[in-house]
Amino acid sequence: MPTAVDTRAFKRSLHHSDRYNRRGFGLGEEVAGSLEQAYQSNLIASLRENGHQLQHGRLSVKLAEAFGFCWGVERAVAMAYETRRHYPTERIWITNEIIHNPSVNDHLREMNVLFIPVEGGVKDFSQVASGDVVILPAFGATVQEMQLLNERGCHIVDTTCPWVSKVWNTVEKHKKHTITSIIHGKVKHEETLATSSFAGTYLVVLDLAEAQLVCDYILGKGEREAFMARFAKACSPGFDPDRDLMRVGVANQTTMLKSETEEIGRLFERTMLQRFGPTELNDHFVAFNTICDATQERQDAMFALVDEPLDLMVVIGGYNSSNTTHLQEIAVSRGIRSFHIDTPERIGPGNRIEHKPLDGELEVVEPFLNEGPLRVGITSGASTPDRVVEDVISRLIDLADG
Repeated sequence: MPTAVDTRAFKRSLHHSDRYNRRGFGLGEEVAGSLEQAYQSNLIASLRENGHQLQHGRLSVKLAEAFGFCWGVERAVAMAYETRRHYPTERIWITNEIIHNPSVNDHLREMNVLFIPVEGGVKDFSQVASGDVVILPAFGATVQEMQLLNERGCHIVDTTCPWVSKVWNTVEKHKKHTITSIIHGKVKHEETLATSSFAGTYLVVLDLAEAQLVCDYILGKGEREAFMARFAKACSPGFDPDRDLMRVGVANQTTMLKSETEEIGRLFERTMLQRFGPTELNDHFVAFNTICDATQERQDAMFALVDEPLDLMVVIGGYNSSNTTHLQEIAVSRGIRSFHIDTPERIGPGNRIEHKPLDGELEVVEPFLNEGPLRVGITSGASTPDRVVEDVISRLIDLADG
């Protein structure tokens, strides 16, 4: 597909198709019981009503004020359940994990929802046939995937989070005005792949350090060959830093660390001010606001939680969940003994935990809980059901009692 495709026109056409649905099927009441049974928790509801705290023996549990399922995730999961109810006999596929949580995806597999296979990092759509139903996950799908499914005659159920769609609108505006989109995100993350497919000219930066390299280049520091080698897989086809970094706008993967995204925006603004002066700044830099409310709330709540006296922190969420990883980063940055787990089964048997350190591989810690009174902070990513958080707390209580 040529990079000059009119993505806005394609989206308009797709949205008017009778084989496209992004509003659900009006079956909310019918699937509510199944969702409640699978994901909700009386214990967590009780904790929310009691100051997010629980005291049990020597264990003091403090939950973050904001954690777990966000509105966009609840909507996506509910739409997936409605889709199975609306299409009881049709083959249903999903282009990726609906959200980055293993228990939720396992529930969909039990409902006979098929996942598009991936070979060597490339999705294989060869088994998807005309008339099949295909769900697009909460973090979206690329323009190319949507075109393929549309041309194949599939029924498309689009659960893309509106916050992600907002970012797509931002990079489409950049494209319209011949502005390069600087995307703060992870190059291989599904959401960033989708966002870049809606952009025109783009460059993906992982963090503030990479953003600084780009800004140094804009100010005449650094070699072109080294720059292109560093960002070869993180830019649009034909990217020319000497041409394409003259006019930039910043966008982001919605689950990145809010404070870092904002700092990257300020860095590019200062750089363009230094390069072009105040009178021409607006011609070379476009301000942005594409940070997801739910991500921001969970990060703010985590900053508040790590200000309290804690002996250890448990962060719950998929290992490939970007927003969960950033919650873990906050705990680690404060020097708190912190453990990122994806399922309750990582705790036990015995006084042990299998967890994933930042940028590391799974490792086992034993003994896990120290002797004496323990103050444990708990939070979970936006893709983690309350039921999973309850099961983690139950396992902690069992260990502490043992």
